[in-house]
Amino acid sequence: MLDVLIIGGGPAGMTASIYAARKVLSQILISPDVGGQAAWASEVENYLGYSIISGFDLAEKFEDHVKRFGVERLDDRVAALHKNGRTFVIKTMGGREFESRTVIVASGRSARNLGVPGEEEFKGKGVTYCATCDAPLYAGEDVAVVGGGNAGLDAALQLARMSPTVYVIESEGQLTGDKKFQQRIRRAKNVRLLTDTEVTSISGGKMLESLAVRNTASGEESRIAVTGVFVEIGAMPNVGFLPPEVKVNKRGEVVIDCACYTSMPGVFGAGDVTNIPNKQIIIAAGEGAKALLAANDYLIHH
Repeated sequence: MLDVLIIGGGPAGMTASIYAARKVLSQILISPDVGGQAAWASEVENYLGYSIISGFDLAEKFEDHVKRFGVERLDDRVAALHKNGRTFVIKTMGGREFESRTVIVASGRSARNLGVPGEEEFKGKGVTYCATCDAPLYAGEDVAVVGGGNAGLDAALQLARMSPTVYVIESEGQLTGDKKFQQRIRRAKNVRLLTDTEVTSISGGKMLESLAVRNTASGEESRIAVTGVFVEIGAMPNVGFLPPEVKVNKRGEVVIDCACYTSMPGVFGAGDVTNIPNKQIIIAAGEGAKALLAANDYLIHH
């Protein structure tokens, strides 16, 4: 029997695990990776203590910190969570089962799909969702980025260092990322901006060869020859394992109050999987601390 089971290895989950260790609570952290979406960022310059650091390096520092506290991490995914009297039972994809007095849901988000013909067929064959992970594979080749927000512009800047031409495809009439990103993108001579444009299909042979796009203002259709497309159109909360008693909003985010309590007593939420505004690394870490302190308070009074 555990005191707390933490679902997710991003900034929220790892911070919660450190606080659990400091409270001497029995725990386990379940996550197939470390760092969550934070590990994908090419540069992080708004995390206190680091003027600039890569997301990968920051995630490594998080992991080292957690290891120093002796936290056990299970490399697995949670398949289901249900209540068993006054405790909770968690089953993993790998067939493990755990019982815990409290649960912290810090499962983060997964990349949103385009949902167009050819996307599934060419996943791993030209369609990718992580520029930090895969950009070097497309050095010297023309590529496209779908999404004009911060994630998309960050990906385009990474790719512009190594690709002859980078197309940025945005369905809205203008880019939506921060002005700082937009200024850097507009200065990049090898980046072509395609606003009011959407991808309608992806095609190729053994590997991706081109994208069909449509101008949403004029209806004009055309084709772009690229060998890679980086999909950066946001992410969906990872909540498929939660029981219906845990309330989510219309965006699928776990609804929490200011103390990280969910609608199910004993289950707490933290980080990007929740309805907190402004999905930022430093905010997720703070929410992880709050969630564990709330869980500890719950244990004391129950």
